[in-house]
Amino acid sequence: MKIEAVIVEDSRLARNELKELIKKYPEIDLLGEAENVDKGFELIQEKSPKLLFLDINMPEKDGFELLEMLDEVPITVFTTAFDEYAIKSFEYNALDYLLKPVSEKRFSMALDKVKKKLAEVSEGKFGNKRLSANSQIFIKDGEACWLVKIGDISQFEIVGNYTRVFFEDKSPMLYKSLNQVEEKLPEQDFFRANRQQIVNTNFIDNVVPWFNGKLKLQMKNGEEVEVSRRQSYIFKDRMSL
Repeated sequence: MKIEAVIVEDSRLARNELKELIKKYPEIDLLGEAENVDKGFELIQEKSPKLLFLDINMPEKDGFELLEMLDEVPITVFTTAFDEYAIKSFEYNALDYLLKPVSEKRFSMALDKVKKKLAEVSEGKFGNKRLSANSQIFIKDGEACWLVKIGDISQFEIVGNYTRVFFEDKSPMLYKSLNQVEEKLPEQDFFRANRQQIVNTNFIDNVVPWFNGKLKLQMKNGEEVEVSRRQSYIFKDRMSL
């Protein structure tokens, strides 16, 4: 299995060190490298890699800001010279964290994690217009940040010009409109219940008949979502109710 990868790192020396390590692993296909966030964003948009080696501390914009720019985040291995970032990077649910200079042994351990993760998400398609349930998105709300698998999100809800995302016991804000979000979601798993809310049908606990032919969805997280009359007919047909 080929692992298409890119490097986003401002230090030429660090990029060269990573490339020397990568040469020892023929399964890694290095698609390109970038020295800053904006060039890294363009490279990822063009190449749609499965794996991203990402420096955290870069001038102008840091690695976390790059993740925020992406609709779909590749499997991410952070690289940095500052171990103060180690704990923070795992709050982002990064796959691994490598302290520079990176040793061959530590790189090999990270690559084993990458292979295991790729095996888990092999049905996901990188670079498609729509995301898969196994795709992950980046959410930053204040100082808190997450990399969240699409399939773990129970619902999305409009809040002004932005969208609230519900997963586990959390509900941070995503700074995109609900319409922007809907364009990327896998249609087989998500349903637009009304103008304000989209639900993951896998998280519906019960469907209750409501007024004027409408339905109410009782979600596994305790939330209740009212389906508009028009969408109720579509939902009944979709779910064969």
